[in-house]
Amino acid sequence: MFVASRSCSHHNFACMRIGVTFDFANRPKKMHAHASGASLRSHSNSGGSCFNLRRATLALILSAFVTLLTAPSFAQTWPQRPVHFIIPLGPGSGVDITARVFADNLSAKWGQPVVVENKPGGDAFVAITAVIGAHDDHVLLFAPASTFTAHPLLHDKLPYSTDDLVPIARVTNTLIALGVPADLGVDSVKELAAKIKAAPNKLNYASVTGANDLMFAAFLKTEHLEMAKVPYKDPVSAINDLSEGRIHAFVGAYAIMRPRILANKVKAIALTNLQHAAALPDIPTGRELGYRSLEFDGLVGILGPRNMPQAARDRIAADIAAEPEVVARLSATGQVVNPGSPSEFAAALAEQRAAVAEIGKVLGIKPAQ
Repeated sequence: MFVASRSCSHHNFACMRIGVTFDFANRPKKMHAHASGASLRSHSNSGGSCFNLRRATLALILSAFVTLLTAPSFAQTWPQRPVHFIIPLGPGSGVDITARVFADNLSAKWGQPVVVENKPGGDAFVAITAVIGAHDDHVLLFAPASTFTAHPLLHDKLPYSTDDLVPIARVTNTLIALGVPADLGVDSVKELAAKIKAAPNKLNYASVTGANDLMFAAFLKTEHLEMAKVPYKDPVSAINDLSEGRIHAFVGAYAIMRPRILANKVKAIALTNLQHAAALPDIPTGRELGYRSLEFDGLVGILGPRNMPQAARDRIAADIAAEPEVVARLSATGQVVNPGSPSEFAAALAEQRAAVAEIGKVLGIKPAQ
């Protein structure tokens, strides 16, 4: 019980009870006989300031109490209904595989269904605006950062602000591969470059996700190579055409190339990741081959609406990190599971945006204001 000082108890209060009692009802019935007239006047004049002090004290206590109630309890009670992972690419894409593996485990942990929804198209605008427009902390974006970090370089005006989404959890560092048809007759980046140079604009490449496409365009410009660009709505269609020889190069997640590689339909001639992949020892990185313009780390994570409570963000990130059994399943597809907190994911996004900005300088593209 919080009891106000008797010397400041000139008013009665009807206090709301919120799990704790505040008692400001104790007040003196008469002054001490030895109190002087001056002291009486002083006591009377101090009533307003004492009332303000009591009111401020009560406000602080209530604020602290509500904070203690809401922060941990929200993390414990979220989710309260089905969670939706919105994917900006189609079924079968690398991020789709990742999201579905995590959805199975998280659904059991959260006691709520985790629904994976594919919303491809519009250069990821369809998925992003669906998450923002939902105004719901149970509707989250599960996406490769490459689908949106290049937006300022690709579009003069964006239908959203980067502040509309907040980082929740880093999930994986996707292995990004440069793939070619197995029957193209090239086994290395050097041989591909020679083939392109021998027939300018006769070969083409698939364009699907913004940042990966810009990186490959910067590689072509740096090496003075000319290829035709063919836009695709989703990477699965691009992989299908690559394996049939209708497309001659594609930069995308190794995870979706893997089945075609195992079927001897596609060759991965380089990885764009900065570090050599221990799981793929036979595939060199662009840096190892001397092509610094073929450097770009894959990054997949979860983002939510701007009003997403920090407690819920921390809960999701912690639960993502606590799924070691998922590692084996995703590693087999060529992905590096690398869970991270909201702040770690935010730092990784800032790093990728900086890398994209450097690519823009190579291509002479100024970001949208």
